[in-house]
Amino acid sequence: MSDQQQQQQQQRPKTKMSTIYLNQNSGGSWSEFFVDIFSGVAVGIGHSKTFAVKAVTSLTGMVSSSSADSENSSSIDNGKLAPGDLKVIGVGYGRTGTYSLALALDELGFPTLHTQHLYENEKIFAHFVDNIFYKSIQQDEVITPDMYTPDFDLLVNGGFTATMDLPFALYYKQIHELYPDCKFILTVRENSEVWFRSWDVMTKSITQPAQYGRFFSDVNRLNYYMRWLFSIVNSDKKYLNAPFPLPAQNKAKSISSYEAHNEKVRNSIPSSQLLEYNVRQGWEPLCKFLEIPEANCPSTHGIPFPKTNSARAVTWQAYSSFIGPLVLTVFILFSMISLGFRKVTGMSIISWCVLMKARFMHWTHESLKKRNKNKLGAKMD
Repeated sequence: MSDQQQQQQQQRPKTKMSTIYLNQNSGGSWSEFFVDIFSGVAVGIGHSKTFAVKAVTSLTGMVSSSSADSENSSSIDNGKLAPGDLKVIGVGYGRTGTYSLALALDELGFPTLHTQHLYENEKIFAHFVDNIFYKSIQQDEVITPDMYTPDFDLLVNGGFTATMDLPFALYYKQIHELYPDCKFILTVRENSEVWFRSWDVMTKSITQPAQYGRFFSDVNRLNYYMRWLFSIVNSDKKYLNAPFPLPAQNKAKSISSYEAHNEKVRNSIPSSQLLEYNVRQGWEPLCKFLEIPEANCPSTHGIPFPKTNSARAVTWQAYSSFIGPLVLTVFILFSMISLGFRKVTGMSIISWCVLMKARFMHWTHESLKKRNKNKLGAKMD
């Protein structure tokens, strides 16, 4: 790592989410349980908030080309490295610890774009949607990596020097040709069965928010990505235009795709530029591979390796990202109805309910009083 990178690493502010993950305690099962729930809900609410803000601003016409440009350049302004080359590419499939590794690379001074935050970078996201994801759906034919090469300079110009997760992991050959000095990290799980269990949980968790949140344009575009991705991993284009609920993941085809991809990476990337890595290994092999001096490696300073995005956390992300927009929609509808009601009746819904309750209680009291009076009169007769 150069002196300039080290200086920028020290000055670069950590994001709120990375601070949550880096400072978590992995000392016990209950601690991990609550951290998974907290982190999952926090990320899910963050996603739903971003979707809602984008939806509102687009509806009100507040989005302009200048704001879009500033959004895409904000990563540079917030302390990320100036545009240069891609330095590190994660070439492992999703659910192999890619988000934990993305946070680790951020900590080491490599601004990393993970797919989980792809939608936050409009130019990059739109490029992939328009030229690959949605186009595949329109053509009812999967556009594979060997059919189209994305413009990876968009990532560089966005201030990123590293990427993690799919779809970027699929373009290792093209990236190696474009950036010959780039290093590649192949994240793996203990075995293929472990990977598929985690992958299957994730796919089941994200399909419901995608199904019911399609009135948000970004959620709908994530739906395009999800359909394309499932088609790639399962080697089956039926996911492109299948109605909801989407077909289940094909275990045999998914595992075959996972294993074949890993083998292709091993055979395509020179061993000197490839690290096969399990995030359980922690900081040491990562720092050594990226040539981070031991004095600057976080393990030297007692900083725990990020551990996040477990299957449980992903499930809570899905719940909170779905419930968030639902609560927001109900709140907006209730507010609109309340305003209309006040305009018509001159009082709020709550005041009207209190008035109706008082009238009902008075009517009930008078009815009981009248009934008792009638009973008394009947007895006297």
